[in-house]
Amino acid sequence: MNHETAVRTAGPRTGRPVLVDASGPRLPAVDRARIRPRYRAILAVDIEGSTARTDPVKAELRRTLYRLLEEAFNRAGIGERYREEYVDRGDGALVLVQPFDEVPKTLLLHPAVPILSALLAEYNAAQSIASGGDRRIRIRVVVHAGEVHNDGHGNFGEALDIACRLLDSPQAKSALRRTRAPLVLIVSEDIYHSIVRHGYEGIRADSYVPLVRLEVPGRSHQGWLYDATAPYRHPTLTTWTRRLRAVRGARPAPAP
Repeated sequence: MNHETAVRTAGPRTGRPVLVDASGPRLPAVDRARIRPRYRAILAVDIEGSTARTDPVKAELRRTLYRLLEEAFNRAGIGERYREEYVDRGDGALVLVQPFDEVPKTLLLHPAVPILSALLAEYNAAQSIASGGDRRIRIRVVVHAGEVHNDGHGNFGEALDIACRLLDSPQAKSALRRTRAPLVLIVSEDIYHSIVRHGYEGIRADSYVPLVRLEVPGRSHQGWLYDATAPYRHPTLTTWTRRLRAVRGARPAPAP
């Protein structure tokens, strides 16, 4: 019946079926345009141990987190006009950055995240564990990018699924517990291969190590952890070391 189904009779007298379109009403043009994919850089953050805090402390931490995020973005040159409104995650936030030439994704890794780390360290140093609860903030940060949809009720899509799964992974939580730093940074495989490994200004590719591998529909996805304690390896020195080893391996063994 071409998506039509008899669902009820017109009344006791006629007994004729009333046919309705079971496929549902067509979306208005404005709604169809609304759910088209839009490319966005994605930064997601989550506060460590938020569920263990009292509600008044949570409220204070949330206000502080949003204030520090806003300050870090503005200092990094990612003004409000380049960003969509923050998406609240209860104990964290999701930030979508629009693709402008003035705000390449490199700005998220440097200087935005380092500035945020410094602001958190400064804030935490001024806090003390009082009877009212611990006000210090430590967070996990994920940077990813991809297509994002919005149907008028909220944002969704595979790119956001990947970012949130990296953010909430046990490996990311464990990485934060192992460090005394105020935050840990995890980047997606896409960010690592398109940005990190090229070593743009302020970004040390040799400081990123594999952290977690996610299985998403149709592909395996690697997450990388920024390790600030990783020893710096000068690229020229590394190249000459490989060459020297190759030369040594090619030399014939000495005669007995």
